[in-house]
Amino acid sequence: MQDYRFKHEPYAHQAAYLSRFWRKQEAAIFADMGTGKSYMLINNMCMLYDNGLINGALIIAPKGVYRNWAELELPKHIPDHVQWHVGLWTSSPRIADKILLEDLFNVDDKLHILVMNVEALQVSASQARSMAERFLLSHNALIAVDESTTIKNPKANRTKNITKLGKRAAYRRILTGSPVTKSPLDLYAQCEFLNEELLGFHSYFAFQMRYAILVKKRAMGGMREFNQVVGYRRLDELNEKIQDFSFRVTKEECIDLPPKVYVKREVPLTEQQEKAYKEMKKFAMSLFADGSISTTTTALTQILRLHQISCGHLKTDDGDVRTFPNNRIEALLDCIEEVNGKVIIWANYTHDIKAIYKALSEAYGGGCAATYFGETEGEDRQKIVTQFQDPNSELRFFIGQPRTGGYGLTLTEAKTVIYYSNNYDLEVRLQSEDRAHRIGQKSSVTYVDLIAPGTVDEKIVEALRSKIDIATQVLGEELKAWLI
Repeated sequence: MQDYRFKHEPYAHQAAYLSRFWRKQEAAIFADMGTGKSYMLINNMCMLYDNGLINGALIIAPKGVYRNWAELELPKHIPDHVQWHVGLWTSSPRIADKILLEDLFNVDDKLHILVMNVEALQVSASQARSMAERFLLSHNALIAVDESTTIKNPKANRTKNITKLGKRAAYRRILTGSPVTKSPLDLYAQCEFLNEELLGFHSYFAFQMRYAILVKKRAMGGMREFNQVVGYRRLDELNEKIQDFSFRVTKEECIDLPPKVYVKREVPLTEQQEKAYKEMKKFAMSLFADGSISTTTTALTQILRLHQISCGHLKTDDGDVRTFPNNRIEALLDCIEEVNGKVIIWANYTHDIKAIYKALSEAYGGGCAATYFGETEGEDRQKIVTQFQDPNSELRFFIGQPRTGGYGLTLTEAKTVIYYSNNYDLEVRLQSEDRAHRIGQKSSVTYVDLIAPGTVDEKIVEALRSKIDIATQVLGEELKAWLI
């Protein structure tokens, strides 16, 4: 490692992981969101490549983040001296995509990297599975699963398929912020992917019997018995077992991290959303076809409607809300599974705030979430903040509207802030960010933007992160750039 040339020098915890694990066949990176898991994996890959140990890498990630690996993370972190080529798997590849994928099988000295989404490997007899197998057979490779809780269910087809693929790789890695999302039993399948010998069990049943407290129950009707998990045991023993192959770091431990870390999660539009979006965009373009805009408000109204559609609903002129099937709630829940501790969720629309509250209450139980928006009673508002700031309180999720809760509040118990949807006002964005990042915060804060790619949703976030006030930008001919 001492002769390795980084593109950007690692933080202390990143250097610690690489020093200890870079050459190991199996390793688990259990690091909080925002601590640079992708940096650790990418430089681990390049170290193995530099030493002639691999010439290929297969990175498997959920649909919402897998494009980030190819388009953002790899170009950002691969050192300049490493010659590399990446191919991105898509279900309907364009000719250019097919060429890039086929180039992965050229015989040369480059590091060949295939990036796939987890969902594509759901079916055993699929083109994605065939491509992954062909790639692993053609290269001495590392295989990595980002957000490895996606393979925590040992009975799921995707888990079985990915675990089988892992056996064809020379090196295996899993990455996640929190490997245990529901119970310690979540560890079994993730560790089996790395190596079934690591935990010392050859079946999930045996693992469950060792670490879970089971009570026999009868199904409704009394015809069938089953074992119900009512608690856990020997967790100190389990924790000791995973120490040898896992690297755990929390944001509180990373004292040299920047104060704010920004993360993007893609949320593809559904077919129904795409249809509505195209219709609305066509209407907006025709409205301003002559190149003139009567008022900035008119332009922003069209952007607002397109933004609503990307979030999964549309408020009609008569005040009714039309909803569309969408992936946003699912993306939010997936994101939350990756983080520990309390979370602030900002949403621009009342419809979304209520939908988020319902989804979180169903997933995590009553009392886990509270809403803070225009309809929240005045006497309840301070109670919500006080309860959220109490580290021992069951209130984990603060769901707020940035214009209502984004000013004046102190919410420093949260280390993660998720923007389910954004307001296009720069001041509102900056103020809402600072609810968690202010005096009293002892850790770096991670800001996650859920973004529908190829929509104004994406443009709004780009503008806000660049500190651009959209209301002043969307004038005259500049509107076209927002709609195209």
